Amino acid sequence: MIYSNPEYREDQSLKTPKAEASSTPILDRIDRKILLHLQRDGRITNADLAAAVNVSPATCHRRTQRLFDDGFVRGVRAELAPQKLDRSTLVIVGVVLDRSTPDSFRAFELAIRKLRFVLDCHLVAGDFDFFLKIRVRDITDFNKLHGDQLISLPGVRQTRTFFVMKEVVDNAPLDF
Repeated sequence: MIYSNPEYREDQSLKTPKAEASSTPILDRIDRKILLHLQRDGRITNADLAAAVNVSPATCHRRTQRLFDDGFVRGVRAELAPQKLDRSTLVIVGVVLDRSTPDSFRAFELAIRKLRFVLDCHLVAGDFDFFLKIRVRDITDFNKLHGDQLISLPGVRQTRTFFVMKEVVDNAPLDF
């Protein structure tokens, strides 16, 4: 896979050009291709990735490492099959807090990070304060989590639960 090479930073030709008014590196066509391939298959070998984007393996390695170092890739991990792990029920939970203050948001966020069954937590605008994405075995499993843990989180006034009947699009690659 991709390994750190401290020497690549010495090569001036490999530094990403900077936009004049921004500190965000500019991605060229090859960088974008590398990111698209990594998004599809994080286990792709450097040799296969280099061939797919039509550059040498050394150039591909340096560019890929730079994309990691510059934060374009946050990490690489396996996508697990929830059904095989007895977590086939997907639940979306809308949460309304009793107060809309920075302290109440902070307290809720600190508490929710400790719950390992919460896959995603998003602060949102609208009728809810947060949306949670949770995977459980079944409705009974969720009912126990809801009664024992979710409604007792700091500041929770109300929850609204949505059981997903069919996952039409899940974890799609970024379109850029």
